[in-house]
Amino acid sequence: MRKIRAVLRLHYEAHQSRRSIARSLGMSRDAVTDYLTRAAAAKLTWPLPASMDDAELERQLFPLVITSGAKRKAEPNWAEIHQELKRKGATLQVLHEEYLAAHPGGIGYSLFCERHREFATTLKRYMRQTYVAGERVFVDYAGPTMVVVDRVSGAIRYAQIFVGVLGASNYIYAEAHWTQSLPDWIAAHVRMFEHFGAVPSVVVCDNLKSAVTKASRTEPVVNATYQAMADHYGSVILPARARKPKDKAKVEGSVLIVERWILFRLRKRVFTSLGELNEAIRELLVDVNARPFRKLSGCRQSALDAIDRPAMRTLPASPYEYAEFHKVRVGMDYRVEVDSCPYSVPFQLAGREVELRVTAATVEILHGGKRVASHARGTGSVPVIDEQHLEAAHRHFGMWQAEQALEWAGATGTHVRHFLETLLAGIKVREQGYRAHIGLKKLARDFGSDRLDAACRRAIEIGAHSVANVRSILRNNLDRQPADLQEPREASFDHPNIRGAHYYH
Repeated sequence: MRKIRAVLRLHYEAHQSRRSIARSLGMSRDAVTDYLTRAAAAKLTWPLPASMDDAELERQLFPLVITSGAKRKAEPNWAEIHQELKRKGATLQVLHEEYLAAHPGGIGYSLFCERHREFATTLKRYMRQTYVAGERVFVDYAGPTMVVVDRVSGAIRYAQIFVGVLGASNYIYAEAHWTQSLPDWIAAHVRMFEHFGAVPSVVVCDNLKSAVTKASRTEPVVNATYQAMADHYGSVILPARARKPKDKAKVEGSVLIVERWILFRLRKRVFTSLGELNEAIRELLVDVNARPFRKLSGCRQSALDAIDRPAMRTLPASPYEYAEFHKVRVGMDYRVEVDSCPYSVPFQLAGREVELRVTAATVEILHGGKRVASHARGTGSVPVIDEQHLEAAHRHFGMWQAEQALEWAGATGTHVRHFLETLLAGIKVREQGYRAHIGLKKLARDFGSDRLDAACRRAIEIGAHSVANVRSILRNNLDRQPADLQEPREASFDHPNIRGAHYYH
């Protein structure tokens, strides 16, 4: 309107030509002519009345023309259009084509886009982020906690409230658990995905210790267990920037809804177990998600079914198994400890740094991104050893068992087994039995099983109880002599010159 007033002033007051007016105001000569023609038709001259504002001037120059008997074109359902735009692949052009198919002769594409923008501005006055269907879920903890009273002891515990909200549908999930520690944090995500019946592509979280090892605006380091859970479900962890609540504004608003519509309603109830509290939360969640939107059609539940869930990933065949990751250095005895229980590692990794993946049932050792060992969880301090991890020399001693030694002896010869049994019965330390077994095996290799069995028979007969005695028998070929020659004869000392005992009294 400012330029229209300037055109009228220069024409009627300064008496300038239309060409000079156009050059002076940076307009086309046709625009100047149009303004002057409209002013003449409206019988306006200069100066304009003081009471005429810009709105009145626009009404005088550009009157609304209504064709008699003309039908008003069908107006699109802008709330439905706005919801459809959240679907993956949706565009205003495609939605306009669908609108024209349902309403032939409807408004044009340009006006369609303009009126949608006008509708969008009636929602909320802040920078609106666009959330693709099935793409993001925002998670956080509510500030208030809930009291749980033990029915037996009367002890009071405080439960944390976990909240998750889907970006496109605004569907809210909430549950209570005891702590914000890593096991509870991971378990809450697993239950949330199972509740959705599907998995979003991105999880936006806060920078709590259970989620982020190192906070950073550009390169945050996600907790290894949390990352493993995301990999299992095919999702990406996207931590919000520190002190930037707008990065997760969705969940901030949902936390307020949970606090006002759920926790406040439950403030006067006394809960005696975590399960009882969660049951009450689930009942109120149904009501929250079924409440109709104020300016959009449907509710959170219907939006989940129609928009988010069809676009999300399917759940894997099995839920994520909780596992913790630790970096440790292998001892020179090529063992690592988990809860004071030693586990063997391939001897080549002695002194190297490895990563442990610990679950309730297994202990896995990773090196260079590859699994090099896996053990079932042990109990107490009893070592869990894989024979293949030991060096050859260490394997024989470390895995030696008396029962296995006796099995070998029995297969070698009956007298060998009898000799070894007698020897093992008298040992005090394990090493003695190991050394005796190794000594007998060497003699079997050097002299053969038959000679060793015969030598052991000879050692038993004369009451010899060492491997050295058996070795001496073999070296002196005593095992090959006949039995009558083997027995030494007593010397006879019957002689008349021999003095008896009476001589000394």
